[in-house]
Amino acid sequence: MPNDTAPPDGGLRGPDTAPPGEVLDRAVEQAVNEALGESLDAHMAKLKSPRPGPRWRDRTLELLQLPGVREHVREAVREYVGHEQEGPGPHPIDPHARGHVWAMALAGGPSVLEDLLAVVRHAGWVTRRCWDPAVANAAIGAIGAIDRPETLEALRGLEKELNYPGARKQIESALQAAAERRGITPGQLVERGVPAHGLGPDGSLTREVGRYQAVLAIEDPRTVRLTFTGDVGHRLLRTVPAALKDGHADEVKELKALAKEVRGTLADERARVEGLLTAGRDWPYAEWCRHYRDHPITGVVTRGLIWEFEGRDGVWRAATPAEEALVTVDGNALSLPDAGARVRLWHPIRATAPQVRAWRAFVTENEMVQPFKQAFREIYLLTPAEEETGVYSNRFAAHIVRYGHLYALFKERGWQSNHLGRHSDGYDGRARGLFAEGEWRACFFHEPAEEDFTYTPAHAATDQVRFERRNGRRWAEVPLAEVPAVVFSEAMRDVDLFVAVTSIAADPAWADRGEHRHLAYWRETTFGELTASAEVRRDALARILPRTRIAGRCSLDGRYLVVRGDLRTYRIHLGSANILMEPDDSYLCVVASRKKGPGKVFLPFEDERLALILSKAFLLAADGAITDETILRQIERGAR
Repeated sequence: MPNDTAPPDGGLRGPDTAPPGEVLDRAVEQAVNEALGESLDAHMAKLKSPRPGPRWRDRTLELLQLPGVREHVREAVREYVGHEQEGPGPHPIDPHARGHVWAMALAGGPSVLEDLLAVVRHAGWVTRRCWDPAVANAAIGAIGAIDRPETLEALRGLEKELNYPGARKQIESALQAAAERRGITPGQLVERGVPAHGLGPDGSLTREVGRYQAVLAIEDPRTVRLTFTGDVGHRLLRTVPAALKDGHADEVKELKALAKEVRGTLADERARVEGLLTAGRDWPYAEWCRHYRDHPITGVVTRGLIWEFEGRDGVWRAATPAEEALVTVDGNALSLPDAGARVRLWHPIRATAPQVRAWRAFVTENEMVQPFKQAFREIYLLTPAEEETGVYSNRFAAHIVRYGHLYALFKERGWQSNHLGRHSDGYDGRARGLFAEGEWRACFFHEPAEEDFTYTPAHAATDQVRFERRNGRRWAEVPLAEVPAVVFSEAMRDVDLFVAVTSIAADPAWADRGEHRHLAYWRETTFGELTASAEVRRDALARILPRTRIAGRCSLDGRYLVVRGDLRTYRIHLGSANILMEPDDSYLCVVASRKKGPGKVFLPFEDERLALILSKAFLLAADGAITDETILRQIERGAR
């Protein structure tokens, strides 16, 4: 029996028999055609840039008033996000997707921010399902146009997730647009939008969960802890009590998720405030108190740092916040400034050598946990060789580094770089780091260290460092002498870190590999002259060692920490942490255990190499108690 509802050959279904979605689409198209004289897709395809112009925006706002258009746009975007794709390539609705994304942003709605974030993650190669940077960039711009408090947090989250070329530029533009709407700078926008996550002024939050009291607290600039106190003995528990795992599982899960969010925000704030070292910004004292000292999360970072306060006489005086007071380096209280007095972040490059030494002593003696290295921060000044080369520095050139570690460290420090490998732009590496809130850029050049690699080189050779200044939307190379001293110092500090951490000279077992490749470099560098970071490490050891139980067995001699054991005397290089044994300078290979450290010795800043040197010093000072046969054989062989 024939189907009475079947359409004629080549015809469309009638409105009474078409699926509901098709009826809606057809009605939308008819309304749009009447209003525009063209199809909705044709209008959407006219948007060919990350941000719409006034005419396209106005026409779209008119269309969104038509029945069904908002729903149609939202479904088109969700269909785009739901499209599975095996690898990179254009999306089937790519010509229209950018327009649909902005149309949905203009339409608004309670879920618009979540929908746009899903577009970015899908198109921006975060989920590995699609690669469509044009649509991702449009979605980033659309997120920036949403005037909500959570928009800023969303953009900052994307800054960490996305790693494709151009993503940072789009996020910066979105932040700039959001700041301009509020009549403030992007820096002010960010600092005023730091979430508090419901924490109190002291950086903690307390909740009753069953018979227990749960406390989420920021203990120091790097530690967020969730603890529980029960009604039996009021014992403090650092793990979830068994009684809460079943009956209150959802509440515990919520608290753990909150703790993770707080840790993320705390880490973001450490990085953001450290970036202010090159920004040259200052704040009225009242504004600084509100957004820095008194913020539940930023305040924990702020109170671990040294700041400068301008007095009525125009003199800047350094102090660190302590409760309601400001404490100077000599331990006295600094008079609280007027509300309009200026505050800025202290940098050792602006201080005298005696002032720097005094603050280092203050940090060490008071066991002050700084969120990042500030009092002991390295300073890099222009050298005569760099004055001669003019536009580039060779200070960190010709090092052999482990490329995988180097590339990961670029990302960790916020630098962007192309990836070395056997592809069109993979033979010349350029890592770029932004400073002074994006006004300056340092470029660190590197290349594969070998020719016989397969897809990605195992090692890279370092080259020049150059500097550029922003000129509108372009960058212009600048002579080193014109780079602000603090920008030059901070950029070279990052490059020193890249080289020091990833250089094969830091591998104590390199010489035992049985291959001669790069062995000359390893021998020359592993016990070479100290870099600025190693010099700071030397100064820190001079302050730390007298407070340890091995003080009587240790001394500093040039580039070495000398440790007197019962069997032999050892010289630990302060740069590479590698060891020579007296009297013949024979090499001692000690591969550090990750489980062992210098115990409860206070370290004034986080430095894996410093901790490693101290660990080796403690081990060798008691060399008579060493049981590791591989170490003992080396010691005894040299002693004979």
